[in-house]
Amino acid sequence: MEIRWLEDFMALARTRHFSRAAELRHVSQPTFSRRIKLLEDAMGATLVNRQTLPLSLTPGGERFLEMCQRVTRDVRETRDCIADMEAKVSASINVGSTQGLFSHFYQSWASEAGVADRLQLNLKATSWVGEQFLDALDGGECDLVLCYWHQDLPWGGRLGRGEYESITLAREWLVPVSVATDSGQPRFALPGTTGQTVPLIAYHSRGFLQSAIEAHLSRCEEPVNLLPLNENTQSASVKALVKQGFGMGWLPSRMTEKSEHFGSLTRAGDERWDVPLEIRLIRLQEPRSDDLLTLWKTLENQHA
Repeated sequence: MEIRWLEDFMALARTRHFSRAAELRHVSQPTFSRRIKLLEDAMGATLVNRQTLPLSLTPGGERFLEMCQRVTRDVRETRDCIADMEAKVSASINVGSTQGLFSHFYQSWASEAGVADRLQLNLKATSWVGEQFLDALDGGECDLVLCYWHQDLPWGGRLGRGEYESITLAREWLVPVSVATDSGQPRFALPGTTGQTVPLIAYHSRGFLQSAIEAHLSRCEEPVNLLPLNENTQSASVKALVKQGFGMGWLPSRMTEKSEHFGSLTRAGDERWDVPLEIRLIRLQEPRSDDLLTLWKTLENQHA
């Protein structure tokens, strides 16, 4: 049974005449009559008394008319509601964010900046790694990218080619952490020795963070002795393995605050091993909409 059949029946109930109802529905009378008959066959009952002039509805037809009015009203209201939802989605600005930043930065920042209702997170972004975020921006899969940034990104030169605009929203530090011993000391501590290397829960080499850690360590005066155990694309995965005692790892400071407060993680080294980062918002040089440009100018003023 199709919605248009219900609308046919309501037109017939209003006009009480097959020809006039067919005109209202912009079909021929034979086609209209066939639709009404199909409707009656589907209901297994006679809905129209064709022996009266003008036509009348049977008791079953009157009851069916009530149902038609209710269903078509619900369909119309639902269609309007969906159209409003689609309009809001199309008007919203699509953001690609790393999982760590979404969990520990995005929501509070968007709320404080007063832009939360104008942004929509692209959930596919959780599968992107490093430079793939800029590729997604180029390909139109998102309007903005929220990511970590530092001077040692191997593909960081893309920002300097004039194709993108960026705003630094905040500063961040990668902090070395480990589970603590009963005495409160880190089970795995930097810098380690050649005879006793420190097991490391590392980041993926193509991500945002591993190159920052490696470059920072290369600039430290004291050498470190690390034994990488595996690579992870997400900070949450590094944190989980560190908390299980497999090794030490670097975490964004926003991810360590609660854990350190409850004593489940502790520093694996002093501040000289902390790695500086920026949290940046990036867009294409040529914005895809006026709404995006307006929002960008608002954020630029906030972070001037």
